[in-house]
Amino acid sequence: MISKIRKYPFSIAIILAVIYLSFFKPPKTPLDQVHNIDKLVHLCMYFGLSGMLWLEYMRSHRSQFRIKHIFIGAVVCPIIFSGCIELLQQYCTSYRGGDWLDLAANSVGVTLAGITAYFFIKPKFF
Repeated sequence: MISKIRKYPFSIAIILAVIYLSFFKPPKTPLDQVHNIDKLVHLCMYFGLSGMLWLEYMRSHRSQFRIKHIFIGAVVCPIIFSGCIELLQQYCTSYRGGDWLDLAANSVGVTLAGITAYFFIKPKFF
């Protein structure tokens, strides 16, 4: 467990931040008037989460990059995590609701991070 914390400290911090941001009651701001601004926020949060997982995996596995491992850890798991958060928001809070479009925005963020990492950042590592 300690070795995972040492290999993925920023990813763990981002996961904790995403959990916090997903369950706190946001204040009202003028940005609330911008149509679908929350979808952009979702996309950015999950782009950052998945992107950091990719970066920390590549940094700590330079000698043995396994696409299956990183695909599961930085693509599949964040999407499942996102779906679980949406369900928890729907059924465990009175001030948040689960939304299929939020899950879609999260998945787009994860996908964009994967494409960016694999095609643009991975060649610099290996």
